[in-house]
Amino acid sequence: MALCYHMAAGLNKGHKVTKNMSKPRYSHRRGRLTKHTQCVWDTIREVCGFAPYEQRAMELLKVSKDKRALKFIKKRVGTHIRAKRKEREAGQCPCSHEEGSS
Repeated sequence: MALCYHMAAGLNKGHKVTKNMSKPRYSHRRGRLTKHTQCVWDTIREVCGFAPYEQRAMELLKVSKDKRALKFIKKRVGTHIRAKRKEREAGQCPCSHEEGSS
């Protein structure tokens, strides 16, 4: 740890001031899931159901082709992280479209 001398050179040079504390930026909070957002997503999922590519991925997961399902979703969604999230969502969701058809 360096000693703090009042010199005009080095890391601690210059006039000593206290920092202004600004409120946290909205961009740090943006994108965080809220109760309201989750409720809206659930309602949309309930009304609209799954997209055709999501249904195909669920069929692949049913027959234990996890790797093939992940590759398929990744091709449709774009990135590996998004594909893993979508796979988790499709894997744990009870298939409501089958219950309605019986």
